[in-house]
Amino acid sequence: MIPRISTVWQTSAWQSELANAVRTPEELVRLLDLPADFIDKAHQASGEFALRVPRPYLNRIRRGDPNDPLLLQVLPVMAELIDSPGFRKDPVGDTSASKMPGVLQKYFGRVLLVTTGACAVHCRYCFRRHFPYSEANAASDDWKNAIEYIRSTPSIREVILSGGDPLSLADHKLARLVEQLAALPHVKYLRVHTRLPVVLPQRVDDRLLAWISSTRLKSTVVIHTNHANEIDEDVVAALSRLKKAGVELLNQTVLLRGVNDSAESLAQLSEALFDAGVFPYYLHLLDPVQGAAHFDIPEDEAVAIVAALRCQLPGFLVPQLVREIEGEAHKIPIG
Repeated sequence: MIPRISTVWQTSAWQSELANAVRTPEELVRLLDLPADFIDKAHQASGEFALRVPRPYLNRIRRGDPNDPLLLQVLPVMAELIDSPGFRKDPVGDTSASKMPGVLQKYFGRVLLVTTGACAVHCRYCFRRHFPYSEANAASDDWKNAIEYIRSTPSIREVILSGGDPLSLADHKLARLVEQLAALPHVKYLRVHTRLPVVLPQRVDDRLLAWISSTRLKSTVVIHTNHANEIDEDVVAALSRLKKAGVELLNQTVLLRGVNDSAESLAQLSEALFDAGVFPYYLHLLDPVQGAAHFDIPEDEAVAIVAALRCQLPGFLVPQLVREIEGEAHKIPIG
């Protein structure tokens, strides 16, 4: 049973950081000493998908370097405005997998809840950058329909909290949701997909640890990290706290042009993750979302990169190269 958490809240450190995130090209360019002509281009590209970067993440970006691999993940660029064939607004079939607003079931035995549309950082390659969050949010009715769907589907053993980023929600809301899930006897596993422990490690505080360590559900946190430079001392400390609370830690990476498109970069990431107590899990080929084609790496090139990676690392540190395809019963292994 999850202990009741008071609904009287003071603003947490992570909430203050979240509110203080960089949101304008002018501020981003000024703080990172980037060329002034980046401002107009970023404004044009961020018209549909806004810029957002928390300052703890910003502090890991090299000042004055337009090609920094962390910057490339968050900087709006004109290439996002190019309409590329095969790149679409719903690249992995979220719409067809929807059972009701915010409840997606693509695979047997597990269900995904779109808990919120909010994220701490707006990654420019996000496969849900066009997702209709205002219409498809499992929390819109205080989770009632989602819980009822899971209750009436006894084959569901795992519930995945996604978004947006579920950890952008307040802990009392998450605690209440997890308490309701744990009351369903056929549900055994809880999985949280989140970028927050990486981009805003202050999020891993006592309140989060209280509910995630108290549930009977076996909990796994799947973080999203694409480059070793994202993992600093604060991130390692946050991941250590989760690990000590009994949470399993996995990582998903997206293979991105200019960010991590080499065996050397991926090897450094896998080793940094393992040193921090996280197992590399999936290496995703880019989902073909409209606005992100400039990040794409052809499948044959990706296979060659992973083959070279296998020559540098022990097998348990090599993530599985996969692609998500609408309508398939699982992620598709590549190579």
